[in-house]
Amino acid sequence: MITPRGLGVALATPFHRDGAVDTAALVRLVQHVVAGGADFVVALGSTGEAAMLDERERDLVVTTVREHCRHVPVLVGTGASSTAQAVAWTRRAQQLDAHGTLVVVPPYVKPSQQGLVAHFEAVAAAAPELAVVLYNVPGRTATNLLPATVSALWRLPNVVALKESSGDLQQIARIAAELPAGKILLAGDDGLALPSIAVGALGLVSVAGNVVPKAMRTLVLAALSGSPSKARRAHAELLPLFDALFAEPNPIPVKAALDLLGIAGPMLRLPLLPASAATRDRLAAALRSAESIGVEAAHG
Repeated sequence: MITPRGLGVALATPFHRDGAVDTAALVRLVQHVVAGGADFVVALGSTGEAAMLDERERDLVVTTVREHCRHVPVLVGTGASSTAQAVAWTRRAQQLDAHGTLVVVPPYVKPSQQGLVAHFEAVAAAAPELAVVLYNVPGRTATNLLPATVSALWRLPNVVALKESSGDLQQIARIAAELPAGKILLAGDDGLALPSIAVGALGLVSVAGNVVPKAMRTLVLAALSGSPSKARRAHAELLPLFDALFAEPNPIPVKAALDLLGIAGPMLRLPLLPASAATRDRLAAALRSAESIGVEAAHG
């Protein structure tokens, strides 16, 4: 059973202009990310527009990513508002030979903390040999997975990690301080990777890694290896890109950035609209400024 650490990349899902999944672009993206040094990838996460995909498309994305990731572990987003759906998607991920699942706090329904425990217990029991990574992102789900609840969930053997995207450094530090042996805390925000690792996270699930995987690997490895000056320098040089990538709701800007790099088109599915001209200009400038750490820059 894998224990994801280091640089993880939450993959975008490219679309053709007619809205169909662009598997050729997805393969290019996977190759770009793997060549850039990702330690693991996530398919069908928030960045992957999983909520926009039907069952057939979910399978297509997972099988395509799994086929082209070679030795890089693949986590599959299997979270849902209903426990029954999350269980079904988790079992399907296991059937498709995923290495693990990323299971978000159920969005929209606003369960209690006791309800969250019951939810994750059911999902973990559905595929006991599959690694489960909890995913806390209250800005999208409207519910915060509290540190005490996380502590209760560590007793589940196949719950191996938590992707923490609350944006609350005090909460992140508390979770890190209470980690049992063998469990992993992963930063969930590019801009907080450095401070999260400083307090005990052992990796990052990155959006920027779609665009600049080599640079993100430099940042994460420097932070993990105890090279603070190198990590701070990489963080400072990447800050304009982090800001640009969240100038509009994710994954709008990351798709614009992939278009600038010639990896995939900028198309999204409604109600998401393509990035504004101002955001594209910010992204192009940020990509150019990142050349100093060996990043592929956009020109045009």
